[in-house]
Amino acid sequence: MSRCQAQGHVSAGQVWRESAGVGGFRRATTLDAVQEEPGKGQVSAPDVRARRAVGSVPGVRVDLRSDTVTQPTPGMRAAIAAAEVGDEQKREDPTVNELERRGAELLGQSAAVYLPTATMANQIALHLHARPGDELYAEATSHVLIAELGGPALHSGLMARPLDRPDGIFTPDDLRAAIRPSIGPHVPRPRVVVVENTHNSSGGRVWSLSQLEEISAAARELGLRTHLDGARILNAATALGVAAASLCKPFDTVTLCLSKGLGCPLGALVAGSAELMSEARRLKHLFGGAMRQAGIVAAAGVYALDHHVERLADDHARARRLADGLAAAGLPVDAAQTETNFVQLDARALGMTTTEAAERVAERGVLLSATIHPGILRAVTHLDVDDAGIDHALAEIPKALDA
Repeated sequence: MSRCQAQGHVSAGQVWRESAGVGGFRRATTLDAVQEEPGKGQVSAPDVRARRAVGSVPGVRVDLRSDTVTQPTPGMRAAIAAAEVGDEQKREDPTVNELERRGAELLGQSAAVYLPTATMANQIALHLHARPGDELYAEATSHVLIAELGGPALHSGLMARPLDRPDGIFTPDDLRAAIRPSIGPHVPRPRVVVVENTHNSSGGRVWSLSQLEEISAAARELGLRTHLDGARILNAATALGVAAASLCKPFDTVTLCLSKGLGCPLGALVAGSAELMSEARRLKHLFGGAMRQAGIVAAAGVYALDHHVERLADDHARARRLADGLAAAGLPVDAAQTETNFVQLDARALGMTTTEAAERVAERGVLLSATIHPGILRAVTHLDVDDAGIDHALAEIPKALDA
């Protein structure tokens, strides 16, 4: 039991401190403290509408830590309850099969495989493309390098060659410069390049279609395989006003996460050629991702593709309104960097640490999260943040930070 749980009632600030951990911040995507029913030590069951508005954190009016904190909508819950299921390992689950079919079409690929997480999808893709001792190229703060527990090295024996770009977008010249001169069998073999679109650590920045085509063409010239970490590729497509398939077609494999902007409780797709996806199904078992009656959760993905794609534009509009409003209030926010559903705030410019600034904001009912960059906080809009939530954030964040 956490310290906050032992107290019986917790404030938003206490929740943030618990999620931060002693001595430093760790990203909080789940809650370490909840309201317990007095005398019983059990989590109470608040009204579903209230949970959708504020999650399960007492005192929180708007949770902007991540687009992974969403609660399934009533419509999604109904789809889950009504899902037709079968044994997905035998390809007999009709809901999983439908999600894979539609996902492949959406991403402009021949086939797709449903997986529990986008991290597993990325790692399976890398395992498809490379062998131990090969070299991987990706932006230095990309998810595959900083947030997958060294998976490329652990699962596939790959050596990482980071490309450091503040906006998360590297160029063909950057890639060419990173390739080591060939001096015989003594250097790692250049093998695979990973592009993350949108780029999380830079604040949801977007690779344009021309940039994707150029980097893919350069990779082919260099004999490299290509993987698109498209966890938020639908946000990129929404921001650019183009079909997601056009952004994905230049790549050998693509990942799509279902539990971020699409609002599913879990799940991801890896997509590519039929031949690659046949091997990906084998690796799904090897990586521990094979399920049985998985249509129960795949139904959420099918529902999201029907109902939660077009509304991503609402998240972007609210993020921009938040960025513009905070900047207008005198806070250190570069609104021009808000291209999708991320807003970044520089606590250092206020003379505060990340922890201090986040705690002060949390005490006013708004949860933010830290980033890989020292002193930088982020706010992420999602389907559980409405206009009233943005109004509350705009009213309370400046007060909390003495703007």
